[in-house]
Amino acid sequence: MQSKPQHALHNPIISNNRARMLISCPDRPGIVAAVSHFLYEHGANIVQSDQYTMDPEGGMFFIRFEFDLNDMEKELPVLQEDFTRVADRFEMKWHTFRASRKKRLAIFVSKEDHCLLELLWQWQAGDLNAEIAMVISNHPDMRELVESFGIPYHHIPVTPDTKAEAERKQLETVADKADLIVLARYMQIISPKFIEQFPNRIINIHHSFLPAFVGGKPYAQAYNRGVKIIGATAHYVTEELDGGPIIEQDVQRVSHRDNVDNLKRIGRTIERVVLARAVKWHTEDRILVHQNKTVVFN
Repeated sequence: MQSKPQHALHNPIISNNRARMLISCPDRPGIVAAVSHFLYEHGANIVQSDQYTMDPEGGMFFIRFEFDLNDMEKELPVLQEDFTRVADRFEMKWHTFRASRKKRLAIFVSKEDHCLLELLWQWQAGDLNAEIAMVISNHPDMRELVESFGIPYHHIPVTPDTKAEAERKQLETVADKADLIVLARYMQIISPKFIEQFPNRIINIHHSFLPAFVGGKPYAQAYNRGVKIIGATAHYVTEELDGGPIIEQDVQRVSHRDNVDNLKRIGRTIERVVLARAVKWHTEDRILVHQNKTVVFN
């Protein structure tokens, strides 16, 4: 008898009393002191703090706190309401998150499976502390693989004539069920209407050669130019194609000895690692977006 697969057995246990706060505001003296004192007055114990300033004189300031708060269900809403006074004083944009509430991922994929597999493996190992709510694909190829993990698989075909209807079905499928959309080599352009529903909550991965090669067969173009470095970029999706805020990048040196197949193999490895890092950091509330840049506390 075949046993039912067990997944995500090693997910770390995060305290129900753990919360995170992300803040961005114009830099000025007293920000850290004011927030720290506020948390202390509300019975919170700061366990981690990271900060960054673009310019101490007139730049933007970014900070991430992790803190423990007893009786979270009752006390966090009070803390959030009271914090508006501090936020208004310093012109802050801020968000709080319950660390124990796993973010729900909807992974979009086409025919290439390497990025999807990396996310599934990291989730199974407990390294990705999130809930994979579903996988959506414009092809049926990976249904058996995904369903073997106990994850729902939705095949929604996309053609030039049915693209609008397919997106309507996709939005209907993810509605109220996903906090983050992950484009794991999903080879379709996302419409502005779709992006509006998930601002800074759609992550894409694409090759980023030096120089960049657009259009078809990028690895063949890279080979023909004799590139020495190849890489990948994970970024939030905006209306500007591949132009959204960059979350993570990586590269690897190559040489004249690497043929097109070698470049593709190396590129796949970089893509899967870079995308997984970006998704992990998002799920752990480590990213602040300012204009078209990110501050990542990792």
